[in-house]
Amino acid sequence: MTSVLWFRRDLRLADHLALAHAAGEGRVVPLFVLDPALLNPAGAPRAAFLFRCLRALDDSMGGRLVVRTGDPVAVIPAIAAAADASRVHASWDGGPYGNARDDKVAAALGAAGQELSLLGTPYAVPPGDILKNDGTPFKVFTPFYRAWGAHGWGDPVRDSVHARWAEGLRSDGIPVDPPVAATLPPAGEAAALARLDAFLAGPVDDYAERRDRPADDATTRLSPYLKYGCIHPRTILARLGRSKDHEKLRSELAWREFYADVLWHTPASARQSLQPAMAGMKVDSGKKADERFEAWAHGRTGYPMVDAGMRQLLGEAWVHNRVRMIVASFLVKDLHIDWTRGARWFLRHLVDGDLASNNHGWQWVAGTGTDPAPYFRIFNPVTQGKEHDPEGDYVRRWVPELAGVGGPAVHEPWKLADGVPAGYPDRIVDHAAERTEALARYKSLKVEA
Repeated sequence: MTSVLWFRRDLRLADHLALAHAAGEGRVVPLFVLDPALLNPAGAPRAAFLFRCLRALDDSMGGRLVVRTGDPVAVIPAIAAAADASRVHASWDGGPYGNARDDKVAAALGAAGQELSLLGTPYAVPPGDILKNDGTPFKVFTPFYRAWGAHGWGDPVRDSVHARWAEGLRSDGIPVDPPVAATLPPAGEAAALARLDAFLAGPVDDYAERRDRPADDATTRLSPYLKYGCIHPRTILARLGRSKDHEKLRSELAWREFYADVLWHTPASARQSLQPAMAGMKVDSGKKADERFEAWAHGRTGYPMVDAGMRQLLGEAWVHNRVRMIVASFLVKDLHIDWTRGARWFLRHLVDGDLASNNHGWQWVAGTGTDPAPYFRIFNPVTQGKEHDPEGDYVRRWVPELAGVGGPAVHEPWKLADGVPAGYPDRIVDHAAERTEALARYKSLKVEA
């Protein structure tokens, strides 16, 4: 028989459970649907990277990928009917939009005597599978991590690359990339596996120590590939041992799974604070707040570590994780701007923009989400810079106005004997004063530290 494999966040052939099942039934129609509901809100970096991943996937199957544009509720049954396929296979999505979409697609297929079969997820452990002993979800990472590790996951799927592809269906083709100023990573499954190989060949050996140094190329850079499923986390986990560095990488993968689990249980937390007590937090708006947001967004705050991070976002469509926390804290607690505004900016510009990880990462910093401890997350951008970029190499890479300032002095240009270098802005706020203001706003809500 012929079946349809509906690719979504799983743009690969290896370690693909739904594809393995489809291949076991006979010929497979490989399909990707460009859904305007998802594509239109995506920023140019994500859209361009998606299209490049689709081209790589198409090449890996000899040009047989069928690409259609439209509402999956209409497109999927039409493709199944055209292929004379009674079953459509796909990986379970788990996101708020994806769940609702799949329910509608399943109903439309059912009305035509066809079936939607969901097998596998983009995660090692499906969101919702891990619960506390009382049957409620975890809200703190550390106990979730212990339960996640104890739960475990299966081995990579080995027989998904031998599919016999069906031919003859029309494809709309993969769109031309939108203009992107940022330098994007190489796209596709082969690039993801090559990146994993390169990381495990050496950088992983001091990952625990160096991962917080943004000047070093010491992180996996696998997040864009995980975003679109060019590699499955199970593939990564299968290659990790028990050293402290491997364990640290395992825990970072678990953070992604934790946030997906939180979103599964509380879909509204994608757009609003997970902690109800934080809903009344006073935030700034209006012309002055807008001007400060623009300065932050384009790396013109006068705080070098913040500015370097925001310029890296625009230059690479990616930001080092430690720096993401620093710039997020600055927006929320120094500029007093609502976290959702920063989260939207990140999703617009990140190549790895993932709703669960991005928005709950912002909430973690803002103190509105899991593990809330707002008093302890008012990061000082100067001390954070000196601690994690002690020689100032990261700042000088992204803030050329400060290229002539040596060592850690680059983090405090306003203290230079010759004054702030020409072309670099003065500080838009005083961190000490804004920290006091942030604490007062938290105390007004009677939020416990």
